[in-house]
Amino acid sequence: MKKQLLVTDFLDRARTYYGDYEAIVGTDGERFTYDEFGDRVDRFSAALQARGVEKGDRVAVLDPNTHYHLEAAFGAMQTGAIHVPLNYRLTPEDYEYLLADSGCDVVYADYEYASKIEAIREEVPADVFVTNDPAAIDGDWLDFEAFLDDADPADYERPEMSEDDVITINYTSGTTGDPKGVCRTHRTESLHAQLVTIHHHLTDDDVYLWTLPMFHVNGWGHIYAVTGRGAKHVCTRGVEAEDVFDAIATEDVSFLCGAPTVLSMLKEYAEENDPAYSGDNPVRVTAAGSAPPSATIRHTENEFGWEFTQLYGATETGPLIATSDARRLIPDEGGLRFSLKQRQGIAPIGTELRVVDEDGEDVPRDDETIGEVVVRGNQVMERYWNKPEETEDAFHDRLDGWFHTGDLAVVNEDGMISIQDRKKDIIISGGENISSVELEDTLFDHDAVGSVAVIPAPSEEWGETPKAYVIPANGDTENPGVTPEELTEYTKERLAGYKAVHEFEFVDEIPTTATGKVQKYELRQREWDDEDQMVGQG
Repeated sequence: MKKQLLVTDFLDRARTYYGDYEAIVGTDGERFTYDEFGDRVDRFSAALQARGVEKGDRVAVLDPNTHYHLEAAFGAMQTGAIHVPLNYRLTPEDYEYLLADSGCDVVYADYEYASKIEAIREEVPADVFVTNDPAAIDGDWLDFEAFLDDADPADYERPEMSEDDVITINYTSGTTGDPKGVCRTHRTESLHAQLVTIHHHLTDDDVYLWTLPMFHVNGWGHIYAVTGRGAKHVCTRGVEAEDVFDAIATEDVSFLCGAPTVLSMLKEYAEENDPAYSGDNPVRVTAAGSAPPSATIRHTENEFGWEFTQLYGATETGPLIATSDARRLIPDEGGLRFSLKQRQGIAPIGTELRVVDEDGEDVPRDDETIGEVVVRGNQVMERYWNKPEETEDAFHDRLDGWFHTGDLAVVNEDGMISIQDRKKDIIISGGENISSVELEDTLFDHDAVGSVAVIPAPSEEWGETPKAYVIPANGDTENPGVTPEELTEYTKERLAGYKAVHEFEFVDEIPTTATGKVQKYELRQREWDDEDQMVGQG
């Protein structure tokens, strides 16, 4: 028989079997069982429907990793509305585009970020604005708790839904042009969450610490997987090393995820403060983005005593399309163990992952020949929101019907891939995607900048960081008419803080092709000459 795969199944299962068990530890110390969590979700659903929200409408959620985020997400999805999680590190102008592009009808925003929405609320289609602390915002916002208290969970009616309905829109960082809305269906989310459950070895007695942003591809699917497994969520309002170690010890955390910078931060803190590395449970950690240095992985496993796994993917792919969860392919000890764990790994169950040349043929498993990573799997997106041409391009370049990641990799004899470079003009700094094109456009507007090219440069702290090669408008590299510090402030004033450029080099020329196209590959070679590969590790 065939049963529809719906994201609502995950909370339904938890309520059926784990209703009396603790589900969530809030950032304020408040605790909820799955029955209590489910009641709050039902109330949020009822409150949305009372305000006219219907299946297919869009509900934006702008929140750090609090219980409100989980309640708003599941509350929206139970009505058949489309959950639109927003990166809380963006600018008001970014939110204006995202809310208008998605056509959001409702916005829930945490009090710390709601002012960014208030600044552009007259320019967006939403007419319902909810926050968890209206007193902290200048403007007319509904109080989250009152929103729930005024609703009767018995009034909420779940509509008929299909596994092929779009249920979330996750926005990319806009590496080329405007951000793209990645449409994911009940089916793609459900099957991806099942893959996460399998390859992250999730169990019902796991305690998951939210060091990974919930907005980032729905927290890599963990808003579903942890919930459906009946495990416990420990919420956070950001990542501070002291708080992470304290939560691990006091809440008996068994699992956490994040960018490699989280591991580096924890390592530095531990060297100076000697915290407890675990509570009553052994700890597992998964990293994604740029691979951590093998020394960081070695320290994580040997000093912290945590089991490390590498994950690879993209917003369009769930993200999980490769993992180092391959114990029979990795020795139990020795230096080779850590260099193999540093690789992006092999495809998860039910996923076809290939590295192909320009003709769409598989590259040999010689760990030398570079090709592009392409993928087919049930976790890959349905389409881009209102962008049919971009959707067509993503699935029909070297191979028809395969999603093209834009990442270039080699493959070893066991089929484990290792990313070497990128086709896209993208920088991954501390786990965040940054468009070099966006940075160039911003810097071009400065009167002292005649021409500019931005590339990723190595960074011990962030893996890689934006670096700008600038030809001064006055042609004088010794006295360019502007300082690097002034250009950094210029980018900070116009972009989200994590996108600011801190490294500059004033040059007489930027290498170009005969047709005038900037040869960023040459610039990257200059920066990464002493590195093993031209992507960040750290």
